[in-house]
Amino acid sequence: MATYSTFEELKVWQTSRTLNKNLFNLLMDKDDRKYGFLINHIFKTAGSVMDNIAEGHGRQGTKEYILFLSYSLGSADELRSQLYRAMDLEIISESDFEIIRKQCVDINSQLTYFTNYLKKN
Repeated sequence: MATYSTFEELKVWQTSRTLNKNLFNLLMDKDDRKYGFLINHIFKTAGSVMDNIAEGHGRQGTKEYILFLSYSLGSADELRSQLYRAMDLEIISESDFEIIRKQCVDINSQLTYFTNYLKKN
């Protein structure tokens, strides 16, 4: 596996960044007065996925890196749960839900693979 000097080079961080942009484009026009509580929470959680990858990369040890990747993994799962609520409240459509859900699952797979790699090396 290649060595990365910056977190921006990591595919999982890039995928997380794309997820954030997609969520912003999907939710930016929603009524803040009615759905702001959930939309803000979704944005914070999605941001946490990519931010914890970056923070973990900046840590000095592998154990800390793995810990922050686990935070990202937890945030990605939390985001999926929030997306179900957004779909149930009809903030997002079922088809948009499925697209974003698949991105979260992809991020989870990448995080799990990367974490397992770090544990072995």
